[in-house]
Amino acid sequence: MSVSTAAADQSVCAPLPVLGRDVTVPLVTGGEVTYAALDYAASAPALQRVWDDVAAYAPYYGSVHRGAGYLSQLSTDLFENARRTVAEFLDCRPADQVVFTRSTTDSLNLLARAIPAGCQVFVFETEHHASLLPWQDAQVTYLNAPRTPQQAVETLERALADRTGSSEGGHGPALVCVTGASNVTGELWPVRELAAAAHAHGARIVLDAAQLAPHHPLSVTDLDVDWVAFSGHKLYAPFGSGVLAGRADWLQAAEPYLAGGGASRKVTRREDGGVAVEWHETAARHEAGSPNVIGAYAIASACKALTEAGWDTLVAREQHLVRTVREGLAEVPEVRILSLFGDDAPRVGVLSFVVEGWNSSHFAAALSAEYGIGVRDGLFCAHPLVRTLLGSDPQTQGECGAPEAAPGEKSLNAIRVSFGAGTPDEHVERFVNAVRELVTDGAKWQYRTEDGRCVPAV
Repeated sequence: MSVSTAAADQSVCAPLPVLGRDVTVPLVTGGEVTYAALDYAASAPALQRVWDDVAAYAPYYGSVHRGAGYLSQLSTDLFENARRTVAEFLDCRPADQVVFTRSTTDSLNLLARAIPAGCQVFVFETEHHASLLPWQDAQVTYLNAPRTPQQAVETLERALADRTGSSEGGHGPALVCVTGASNVTGELWPVRELAAAAHAHGARIVLDAAQLAPHHPLSVTDLDVDWVAFSGHKLYAPFGSGVLAGRADWLQAAEPYLAGGGASRKVTRREDGGVAVEWHETAARHEAGSPNVIGAYAIASACKALTEAGWDTLVAREQHLVRTVREGLAEVPEVRILSLFGDDAPRVGVLSFVVEGWNSSHFAAALSAEYGIGVRDGLFCAHPLVRTLLGSDPQTQGECGAPEAAPGEKSLNAIRVSFGAGTPDEHVERFVNAVRELVTDGAKWQYRTEDGRCVPAV
């Protein structure tokens, strides 16, 4: 793959070139600057490799599992090969199924539809809403936020030991849902230990790997989790696809997530005038309709790119960026980095913080408008966790805030910076310098609230 000189120069600092690395944005103070995309935890930019692979395939795009023509056969082979590539990337067990979905949220909602009747679900309040909310139709036990990895394991063990039995006197089915890396703090959770605790008490476990898979090697076999879910758009493949991979039995026993073509193996008319359906028992059972072959192919391309780049190299470089950000923010007394497990806890390239005297929306707006740095502010679709982290230490009210917030809650938001394999050193260095300048000198521009967002005043 050939790249421009600018892209090649950046690739020295960023192991995997991404789209948008040369995009410039205007500053309210005048001039333009190369955009520093530091919001990877929301959506990572597409890898150049992924974009090139998709572009090369696009002329050959055809229907999947539907036609005898050459393009249909090629597309079908590509789609099924993508499934095998994902299984290898995740180090799945031989009998595991890989189901292509729309996202992590879609994957976990699919699993929620597939859990057996009477299943008890255990989930920490620290989860992203994608893994916190899909279980509303089940018997759910929400576990309090732990303050150490060991406390997380102990909390789960107690909850599982106390769970109610089934009507037959034994324990019914149970499922534990846990994140691999927090989308708020970036901290790694003790997944292997939690899986062992779940299995020791007859429960299964699903891993929300949305923030883990793009940053860290992931082995379903080694972690001994029953299922794993992640999104393509966080894995440098923003084409609207996700994955649910793991044990087949609950998925095969459940009614299809969507009813329609592709999920059905045989449909016949009944004598009573209705129809009888025989559903597939493969992953196709939950992939009704024409599949997102480009999305699946993009995920497979990203999996290959990350594997070929080498996880040792990628993790070491990302930890260098994490240290740069943490050490830089530590030099600003007004900044407090949010953490559940403490400063020494291992984490991926995701950090959230608050700045004394600043509303977080105002601070994020100034980073964008005056420095060309894109971060995220708010509660990060993890409201209970962020409220836990901020509730006992509210910030001073700033002049910019969401007008629809309840009284006293305008300050209950934070700033999140996130990065990954496509982030050059200059972006995180500019971010640290910008934080220091804003805290020391204040914003150079006036800001106002518009539609709930803090924006530069015109």
